[in-house]
Amino acid sequence: MRRRGFITLLGFILASSMRAHAQPLKRSPRIGVLWHAKDAKGEGEYYVAFHQGLRDLGYVDGRTIEFEERFAAEVYDRFKNFADELVALKVDVLVCVTQPAAIAAQAATSSIPIVFITVADPIGAKLVNSLARPGGNITGLSNMGPDIMTKRLQLLKEMVPSLSRAALLVNPSDARATGRNIDEAQSAAGQLKVTVQPYQAQAAADLKPVFAAIAQDRMHGVFVVNDPMIFDERKQIADLALFHHLPLLLQNRPGVEAGSLMSYGTDSRSLFRRAPIYVDKILKGDKPGELPVEQPIKFEFLINLRTAKALGLDVPPTLLARADEVIE
Repeated sequence: MRRRGFITLLGFILASSMRAHAQPLKRSPRIGVLWHAKDAKGEGEYYVAFHQGLRDLGYVDGRTIEFEERFAAEVYDRFKNFADELVALKVDVLVCVTQPAAIAAQAATSSIPIVFITVADPIGAKLVNSLARPGGNITGLSNMGPDIMTKRLQLLKEMVPSLSRAALLVNPSDARATGRNIDEAQSAAGQLKVTVQPYQAQAAADLKPVFAAIAQDRMHGVFVVNDPMIFDERKQIADLALFHHLPLLLQNRPGVEAGSLMSYGTDSRSLFRRAPIYVDKILKGDKPGELPVEQPIKFEFLINLRTAKALGLDVPPTLLARADEVIE
């Protein structure tokens, strides 16, 4: 009996061991990311901030998490194809950088959780029902800033007191955002007694002739909307503005670091560092539709004194005192 019992026990152990080996190993969660630039280098510090945010939460690329990343290079039609591709791969979470990417992802899936980053108007774009309770399969971080166009024009006017004609550089690819920004800028223009003229650039190749037109129309300065293409082409834009002797205010820190006179906007690095918190919560079971959309709490104002000197401008002490950073 004891020998028969031993054989039975041994058979049970061997069978259990075989079942254990037959079970597939649990795979790491797979994160799909729709970036707007042409590569990781183009995304720059925001790419670094996003991946650092995941590492801060304990995720290790290739061991505890996997990435499927696609770079649209500012060709908006690619967002749809890339979104469909990532959905077909059955990623666990789909992260979308900029509003066109988020819209493409929303059209591609109603089941895979979506986290967007730097979407200025998620309600107006019909991505979410409300900021507090987004609903559906989508949530994220907005770079929505109250009266941001008004603030940019005010800063430009304060830097150049004689400013009476200002060019607003927009990208018509995102018609909804463009219209909203133009309306806000025109409203501010009336209060500040400045004429604002929109100029459209849809691609990098449009910028040189657009700036030539701005100079020919004798505009006194240029400010911009929040737009991925404008962000990517910040160096070319800053160089063109300086060539035509135009004071330029770009949307955020990388713009002034590229040579623009000033920048004012959200601290996008913090948004990209915080986005992984949403990814982590969703992977742990939270529903995206119940996670409130985060709004920016930090805005940065930077001045480039080298550019001011090249333009022959004396920066008012009041602006220097308010700047978060001055590049000398």
